[in-house]
Amino acid sequence: MNQNQLQEYREKIAQLGSRPGLDTMVELLSRFGNPQNELKAIHVAGTNGKGSTCCMLESILHAAGYKTGKYSSPAVFDEREKYKVNQKMVSQKVYLELFERIIEASDAMEEEGLLHPTIFEMETALAFLLFCEKKCDYVIIETGMGGELDATNVMENKLVSVFTSISYDHMNFLGDTLEEIAKQKSGIIKNTCYVIAGVQKPEVFQVLKDKAMSLACKFSYVDEEKIGKVKSKLNNQRFAYKNWKEIEIQLNGTYQIKNTALVLETIMALRELGVVIPDEKVYQGIKEAYLEGRCSVIENKPLFIMDGAHNEGAAKELAETIRECFTNKRIIYIIGVLKDKEVESIIRNTCEYAEEIITVSTPDPVRGMHAYDLAKEVYKYHSHVTAADSIEEAVEMAYLFAEKQDVIIAFGSLSYLNRLKEAVLNRKMNRSDSHGRSK
Repeated sequence: MNQNQLQEYREKIAQLGSRPGLDTMVELLSRFGNPQNELKAIHVAGTNGKGSTCCMLESILHAAGYKTGKYSSPAVFDEREKYKVNQKMVSQKVYLELFERIIEASDAMEEEGLLHPTIFEMETALAFLLFCEKKCDYVIIETGMGGELDATNVMENKLVSVFTSISYDHMNFLGDTLEEIAKQKSGIIKNTCYVIAGVQKPEVFQVLKDKAMSLACKFSYVDEEKIGKVKSKLNNQRFAYKNWKEIEIQLNGTYQIKNTALVLETIMALRELGVVIPDEKVYQGIKEAYLEGRCSVIENKPLFIMDGAHNEGAAKELAETIRECFTNKRIIYIIGVLKDKEVESIIRNTCEYAEEIITVSTPDPVRGMHAYDLAKEVYKYHSHVTAADSIEEAVEMAYLFAEKQDVIIAFGSLSYLNRLKEAVLNRKMNRSDSHGRSK
């Protein structure tokens, strides 16, 4: 199987959509000897901040000398970026070989009259198989959409269940209230695992605490009042938390401070469980952690930032970052969202900070929202809005609007950020070539 054949297969199976439940996943993994039960896992659930939290945990454990595995989604630039061993993407050769084995087992299940695994179930099985065969010391597993019925929730040797900020998202699957959503996500709490909660709304915190107590799990949480000495600027933030002093992070966005505090609580829990992680490796791992697509800079003068703020909670966090880091700056937005997201809330929480807003169509053929439909929604809150015919056109328009001292922020669905980054870099390359020829 080559990459093109795999892509065709993925597109065919993706039509199965999401199918909450674990029976198919359990059957698929049983055909490989249940590799998930050989892993020492840190399981991360939540609505926003999962990717950054997983990234920092991976960086710290790797700095401490452990062989790490990390499974996270969605991919932004390459499907293989979902699978990291020692912070490196799985090779194309290994990726294709493992997927062939997963496909063979999945197709056999269908031939036997069983349900065919969804693409997410197949991808998750691949991660477990990869990390088991690579003999990873510790693995960080990010849930997909929920928790209790998520395909990742099949591990027996779970060390810690970690909960990043929980807010409204995927309500058609998870429930209409924060309590209902939290109950679904709390399903990753298992007997004997340690439970760590990030900063949460009171009703969410109570759900997580009650579930942990009911299973006699140790429970700890981020104490927001213990976060102090915050210094936020682009590409460098410093703060203190409890006994941790002068913590330095490169991840942008003021929300990363709370994510980092959650990581520190998780490290303290792992230490209680016997995992040796020296202080200096904690500081080093946090400082070195980097995750593209989370308030990351792709160009300067004007400053061009892309961020995956795709729901209400993330939109509020982006707005907080703008207030903190870009006071008195003229800002141009590029926005692309999926139509099943909280479109009105995303717009309402961010639009007041923009001078100009450009909308783009997202590439998802089923869930994607057209630029013109999005522009109509934006116009209810902001009159300076333009729908672009393509992502490339949106980039050109943003540069026309922006002066060197201004800020361009592209956000919304992660699904269009790859093309957006390519458009920015291609534009930069073409301009460099043009200037070189003109000399």
